[in-house]
Amino acid sequence: MVALVIALALFFDFTNGFHDTANAMATPIATGALRPRVAVGIAAVLNLVGAFISTTVANTISGGLINEGPGGVLITPTLIFAGLLGAVLWNLATWVLGLPSSSSHALFGGLIGAAIVGAGFDSLNLTVLLSKIVLPAVLAPIVAGLVSFLATRIAYATTKKRQRDGFRIGQIFTSSLVSLAHGTNDAQKTMGVITLTLIAGGFQAANSQPQFWVILVCALAIAMGTYTGGWRIIKTLGKGITDIEPAQGFAAEAATTATILASTHLGFALSTTQVASGSVIGTGIGRKGASVRWRTAGRIALGWVITIPAAALVGAGAALIAGIGWGGILIDTVAATLVFTGIFLLARRSKVTSHDLVPATPAQFVRPKPRGKAQRAAIADAARAKAALEKPSAAEL
Repeated sequence: MVALVIALALFFDFTNGFHDTANAMATPIATGALRPRVAVGIAAVLNLVGAFISTTVANTISGGLINEGPGGVLITPTLIFAGLLGAVLWNLATWVLGLPSSSSHALFGGLIGAAIVGAGFDSLNLTVLLSKIVLPAVLAPIVAGLVSFLATRIAYATTKKRQRDGFRIGQIFTSSLVSLAHGTNDAQKTMGVITLTLIAGGFQAANSQPQFWVILVCALAIAMGTYTGGWRIIKTLGKGITDIEPAQGFAAEAATTATILASTHLGFALSTTQVASGSVIGTGIGRKGASVRWRTAGRIALGWVITIPAAALVGAGAALIAGIGWGGILIDTVAATLVFTGIFLLARRSKVTSHDLVPATPAQFVRPKPRGKAQRAAIADAARAKAALEKPSAAEL
């Protein structure tokens, strides 16, 4: 059972990668600072590197969110399996809709729903839940939006119009920092889940750090997921909320990086998607003459609100079925496989690729080549011959 849970956790990590690529690379792709494939390649490498920098967030999940009782951790590998099903299902459903929702909150929601069904409310550490998950969920997008708003104002106030294309170079640096920060935060969540599974299964001591092999496989899984693209969500975040100029993209990425790194240092299990979306909205408000598509922003905000409850419901339902025994686990596995396959088939009907995200370049006016005297004479002779053929003969008249 532990091996099955680890495999599902790594699949979740993979979906987290392609679901959240937009957080770092939507804006540089939208402004043309980076080509789509180059962007996701950079993001994949830096996500991989970032996963090795810290384990503070992983410890929040493996040793903070779920309580320990007299007999050990109050959750079993079976319940973690059910929670992961809820998280993966929500990730794939929002991906096919192109909705930048939070993979992190999907994970927390699935685990919370499964834990409540299997072990009751006592299994949850409500203090950690409120202080390190719920509170950052509310404050992080607001803080990021405010920082990006101010950064955008400063960028436009201190530069002239002809100088602002230089921000494209800066975007390469700031978007790379977002990818690195994303690795330090999101890859750790799967590390925490696998460590929690090993502790619950009796393979690792409680309150211990993630093992090196756990860090390595989680880093590789999120990097591979990142490289696959996640073009649907990149399109929504890069083009759907507001039209982004290089200075705005630079400001949004700088604000996102600062917020994520500060939260990682404090051990907050932050939603990088919420931070990135808040930054894009803030920069849309900050640029004079820009407009925010509030209908799209409203859809994204609604997704933020319902992510934890929706994933929790799926996790709870899967936990109820899994409680039957191995037969229930088999039912969960088969049902999830069918649903996941259906989602991928649905996605193929309205496929979005990297080619759909390349910014359009203005068409060049090509001056007609001057015709030579001989060419003009040949054209005139051809016109006269055609007229002669079309003129009715005397017999026809």
